[in-house]
Amino acid sequence: MAFYESVFIARQDATPAQVEALAAEFEGIIKAQGGKVTKTEQWGLRRLAYRMNKNRKGHYVLMNIEAPGSAVAELERNMKLNEDVLRFLTVAVEELEEGPSAMLRKP
Repeated sequence: MAFYESVFIARQDATPAQVEALAAEFEGIIKAQGGKVTKTEQWGLRRLAYRMNKNRKGHYVLMNIEAPGSAVAELERNMKLNEDVLRFLTVAVEELEEGPSAMLRKP
């Protein structure tokens, strides 16, 4: 199985509980396709560089995924269909990062 890092941005008017539920829904899709999510990080509500669909802020969520390519394709298809997701990006990586990501590390 391949390793992926996936980040999605949820709408600003979604509550943190709704964002957690959204991440859990996406994790369920990966598990149903035979993969696993090794880490999920919520980066919180952050300001966007430019407006997206009338939103100036968004909830950022990172997921480290170990799954076949078909599972990632299904995840991205569901992210496209979900109205709460503004943008997403999935990148294949050589290995998954242990510990907190660069966004959560203390200097």
